[in-house]
Amino acid sequence: LLVQSGKPVAVFRTFAHAPRVLLANSLLVPSWSTWEDFWALEAMGLTMYGQMTAGSWIYIGTQGIVQGTFQTFAALAEKEYDGTLRGKVVLTSGLGGMGGAQPLAVSLNGGVSLCLDVDPAKVQRRLETRYLDEQADSLEAGLRRAREAAAAGEAVSIGVVANAAEALPALLAAGEQFDVVTDQTSAHDPLNGYVPAGLDVVAAAELRAAKPSEYVERARASMVEHCRAMVGFARAGAEVFDYGNNLRGEARDAGLAEAFDYPGFVPAYIRPLFCGGTGPFRFVALSGDPRDIAVADDALLRAFPDNPFVQRWIPMARERVAFQGLPARICWLGYGERAEAGALLNDLVARGDISAPVVIGRDHLDSGSVASPYRETEAMLDGSDAIADWPILNALLNVASGAAWVAVHHGGGVGMGKSIHTGAQVVADGTADGARRLERVLTNDPGTGVVRHADAGYDIARDVARERGIDMPML
Repeated sequence: LLVQSGKPVAVFRTFAHAPRVLLANSLLVPSWSTWEDFWALEAMGLTMYGQMTAGSWIYIGTQGIVQGTFQTFAALAEKEYDGTLRGKVVLTSGLGGMGGAQPLAVSLNGGVSLCLDVDPAKVQRRLETRYLDEQADSLEAGLRRAREAAAAGEAVSIGVVANAAEALPALLAAGEQFDVVTDQTSAHDPLNGYVPAGLDVVAAAELRAAKPSEYVERARASMVEHCRAMVGFARAGAEVFDYGNNLRGEARDAGLAEAFDYPGFVPAYIRPLFCGGTGPFRFVALSGDPRDIAVADDALLRAFPDNPFVQRWIPMARERVAFQGLPARICWLGYGERAEAGALLNDLVARGDISAPVVIGRDHLDSGSVASPYRETEAMLDGSDAIADWPILNALLNVASGAAWVAVHHGGGVGMGKSIHTGAQVVADGTADGARRLERVLTNDPGTGVVRHADAGYDIARDVARERGIDMPML
């Protein structure tokens, strides 16, 4: 089955070992890779924004980003604060499908988070899902509660209905300081995502429909002030990082020369993991039975006793992370570990310990599957930030390796013209054929991440490639 930006266009006969579905979402010829061109083509029904996992059929709800967000804050804590955020206050914005992971991730690392969102419904939703602990009636009340909680060493998250483009400049002007400042508003999409200063969600929807060009202009002007405030917090001593939503890129394009004065999260905290092929490993129980995930959790805890990502994350996820849609789990595993975990799940299905096949996939945010100069490939050692050959090679290799479905996308996370990225899924069905596919896909897929970073000159990746016997002719 070929899927063109959400449209099933044809079914062709191939081979038994070939993928059953191939998807391409949001791809545009480079000179047309702008939001304006995309919106025009989208209005004609010719394309669809695939984001990352959503358009490639492996979105598992907020859990999909919670683990990565937890891992990012854990890496930050390890680098800056002796391994914990206890006593620290994190200021952030955006409580949507991705940003909603932030309060829980900070709490799991022992810190206090003050989380802003202009949409009251999003704050309420995070309260209902227990990702957010409390809501304050005002920014002042939220700030006071955050300071008190940090002084007491509590791990608590506080939500406030506020517009970041208004609140952050006001907090900076008032001399307020925070330990960590970041952001996950939908700045990657200036029309359908970011809400300009001076508007609530109702007024924003009206302006968006009536005067889209004016809306985009106001959104970008607001992003300048939002980003300027984050630069100000960084200069005042806070640990400030961009969380991959292209706020800096939009602000710089709108005239803020210093927008990139603070780093992105990948070069700041995550790249050493990518060099070793470590990244997101997610699996979904096709039975719909949560007990299958419980069995898998137990097996992974036994199989990886020395992996801190597994040992810290899975017990916390069991307690705090609700399933959305089919029961699923995500954890970060390294090169070699992903293939081992795939074989383990396949054996559990074969024995009947897991009652039905399991789909194994990942986020597009991974070590070898994305070219995104403002996020995953920012500040590459050899200057190859924008080289998009790598994700395409990753997709082609996953097709050749026997994945169940493979997707190639454009613009996820950071917006049109800013990224190319791919996803691959494989099925643990308990068969010998499934075992072979799992071994190939779950070895080769993260292997491209090791190769991509080794080729860029990272010593960690080069060492892993040599130690694990990856055949690199130029190494």
